[in-house]
Formats: sequence, structure tokens, C-alpha cells
Amino acid sequence: MKTEVSEIADRIYRLSTFLPAVGPTGFTFNQFLIDADEPLLFHYGQRSLFPLISAAVKSVIPLEKLRWTTCSHVEADESGALNQWLAAAPRATPVHGQVGCNIWLRDMADREPSVLANDEVLDLGGKRVRWLDTPHVPHNWDAGVIYEETTGTLFSSDLFTQFGPATPTTESEIVGPAIATEKAVPYMPVTKLTEPTLRRLAGLKPTTIALMHGPSFKGDGAAALTALADHYRDRLAA
Repeated sequence: MKTEVSEIADRIYRLSTFLPAVGPTGFTFNQFLIDADEPLLFHYGQRSLFPLISAAVKSVIPLEKLRWTTCSHVEADESGALNQWLAAAPRATPVHGQVGCNIWLRDMADREPSVLANDEVLDLGGKRVRWLDTPHVPHNWDAGVIYEETTGTLFSSDLFTQFGPATPTTESEIVGPAIATEKAVPYMPVTKLTEPTLRRLAGLKPTTIALMHGPSFKGDGAAALTALADHYRDRLAA
């Protein structure tokens, strides 16, 4: 087992670990490093994977340089290694939305977190990350995603999840596999917030969608997000 490092956009790195025993055909667990004057890590990974993932980050930057860390929501593969990262990266500050800071991060983190308001931009120096509150999309009240503005990269968390091994990037259609996966493992609570949240993300017109479980999609991100919004609209109506 190893963590593979791939540059999916300018100075944005996918740190991917494939676990063949998870699910019917294996499962990729991806974290992402945004290399900038003040680098940011999106998703901490499970505690058991920390040695592999931290070694992957060290192949790009020294851990002492890491300045910011965040994740979509509280769950083992998103936030399990939170405090291992804070111990290894003494300059890193954990950030999250207001709800996440209130309901878990302040209590669980060994370092005081910083709150990001909905639509607030964090200037990393050479890269700009926008935090977007997305409650219950893909799941959990504290959910949020980030959008890197200079490269048009949306870090979509569990949206578009698919089983099996995955190449670092793809231009193939990702909506069908995502719908099939969600039917097999219904992780997405469909509410009245689902469709408008996905259409809001489509309005960003991302050119790269960085999947946590699967390849990073290169292409018309707005079309993919709109198709997913249409699917959940129809499902809720039914």
C-alpha cells in the first residue's frame, strides 16, 4: 500500500491511497495539498494512513511549511488524523466553517481553529481558497467544500464518489458512476437544500473537480454539477 502524488492543477497535488479491501472493487482515499506561500492541506485522512500521507506531503514541501489545514466534515477519512497533522506541522492552523468549529473542531483539535465564514476567501499567497458552507451536502450539518480560484479547482469532498482504482485525472463522464455508487451506498441525504447547493457550486464553473474518492475530473464541471443537481431534484420529487 502506498500514497501516490500527482499534480492535478498548477501546484495542486492529489495524495491518493488505494485500499483494495474496501467496497466491492476497492476504494481511493484522496487528500489534496495546495502549494503556495502558505500551503493548505484539504482532508486529514485516517489516523492509520498518516505515515503514508505525511510522507507524500514531505515529498512536495517540508511539513514545517504547512500553514493551513481543513476538511469537509467530521468523519474518520476526512478528519481522523487531525491532531497528528497539528503535531507534525507546528505552524498549521485548522480552519472550518462556523458550524464545524462550534460542534466539533474546537473540542477535538489540539490547536485553536480559525473560523471561515460562508464565501470567505483565504489568501494563501499565489492561491486563493474560498470556503463554501454546504450543510448536508454531501452529508453532515458541518459540511463545506473549498474552491481554489486561480486554477478553477473545486474540492468536492464525497460528491461524485466512485468505487475502484482511479487514474489521477479523467475527462470521462463522472455523473453516472456517482449515481450508481450512491444507489449502492446511500450516503447522500436528499433534502430541499441538495439541488440549490449543487447549482450554486455549478455557478463557480470549475474546470477541475477534485474527488475524494475517485479521479480528479478535468472538463466542464458546471455541466457535471448541474446533471447531479437534476438527478437529486428528480429523486426528491419522486
